Order: sequence, then C-alpha cells, then structure tokens
Amino acid sequence: MDPAPEARPPLTSPQALAALFNYSLLGPDLTDEGIASGCRAAVGRCIAAVTVRPTDVELAARMLEGSTVALAATCGFPHGCSTTAVKVYEVRDLIRRGAREIGLVLNTGKLLSRQFQHVEMEVLQAARACHESGARFKAILESCYLAEDIKVIALKICKRCEADLVATSTGFGPSGWSPGDLSLMARILKDVCGIEAAGGVETLDGALSAYSLGAARLSSPYAAAIVDQWGVRLAAEAAAADSGGSHSK
Repeated sequence: MDPAPEARPPLTSPQALAALFNYSLLGPDLTDEGIASGCRAAVGRCIAAVTVRPTDVELAARMLEGSTVALAATCGFPHGCSTTAVKVYEVRDLIRRGAREIGLVLNTGKLLSRQFQHVEMEVLQAARACHESGARFKAILESCYLAEDIKVIALKICKRCEADLVATSTGFGPSGWSPGDLSLMARILKDVCGIEAAGGVETLDGALSAYSLGAARLSSPYAAAIVDQWGVRLAAEAAAADSGGSHSK
C-alpha cells in the first residue's frame, strides 16, 4: 500500500491557488477572442501558466507579454502519434514562437505495444530541445489507457529524461486524474519531476483534493472560475469566523 501523502501547506488566498494552476485553453472551438480572453483572465488572477494550441502561441505571447504568467504549448497533441522528427521540430518551432514550456504527449499506442525504447528516445530528444533553449519540458500521459505496469515504465522514462513536469492526462481522454495515479506518480517521480493533475479538475473541491494528494500543478479549462470560487469561499469562512467570535463575546 502506498503511504499517505504528506500534509500540504494550506492555501490561504486565491493567489496561492492561482499559483498552482495551468489554465488550459485547448478546446477545438476556442476562437482568437477566446484565447485573448483567457490570457487576460490569467493575468488578472496571476495564474501560473496558460497552455494553448500551437497555432495560438504567437497571439498568447503578445497577450502575456510583461506578465508573470508562463506560456505553455502542446506538442503531438492529443494522442502523441506524430513522428519523432515532427515532434522535435514542433518543440523547437513553438519555443521560437514564444512558448516557454512544452507539453509532449507520450505515444500511447507505442506504450501499449511495449515499444519503450521508441518512447524514451522521443521524450529524451524533446526534453533536450527544451532544456537547451531554457524552456521547461512536460511529459503528458493518457493514464486512463495504461495498466499500472505500463504507467510505472512510462514514469521511469520521464524521470530518466528529466522532465520538469509529468501530467496525468491530456484532458481529452475518457477520464482524467485519479488519486491512485497521483499516489503512483509521487512514489516513482519523488522529488525529480513535478506532478500535474489534469483532466477532470472541474470544481474547486476537485482542485483542492488533487492538491492535497500531492499535485504540484493543476490543469483545467476552468482555472479562472475555480480561483474566483476559492476567494468567495475564503471570504465566507472569514466572515463566519468573525461572526462566531462576536457572538461569543
């Protein structure tokens, strides 16, 4: 049995929660205005990062210029089925266009085919391309398709290749993060790679649960709304505490 996760520091402000979020702007129906609006929302709340589709990188770079919000982009998204050469080119092209973090989807079909050397070479080349350019590298698993033994192998590949982050899901599979996945990732990755809970982070309680289970990053298309809800809840709790204190006098 995996050990219980260590207690995490309390999130005492909306900004503390915002600092964990990756605002996922990847929906196929998002317009340019939708991307711009999402970037403005991220800047206004000091969200940690925004992830956009490759075609939106230059627009997002303009919108985020001068802010503290990191610009991330996806590579081989959402199934990881591009060829290795295409993925490596895409990584370099996205960085050239302004992305400072790249999320590479591991090839699920190759993992299931136990073609682990192929997967590791892809991850290694993409990670090197990022790190040589000063960008962060995120490996994305589609955990819902993988048995535990395959997950363990995939996580060890990410660890050997020195991924900065490893995400549980793309958010486009049939299911997203699970407590079991976060526990497994914490055990395998330890302090080498950060863990991102992705897919299914749709509510405030879900976000807080993923954080309590060890996620260092939360990815969601609802990031702005969830941060706002945390501010409302904290204010209500503070008001209730004040009210209780005044009644006891």
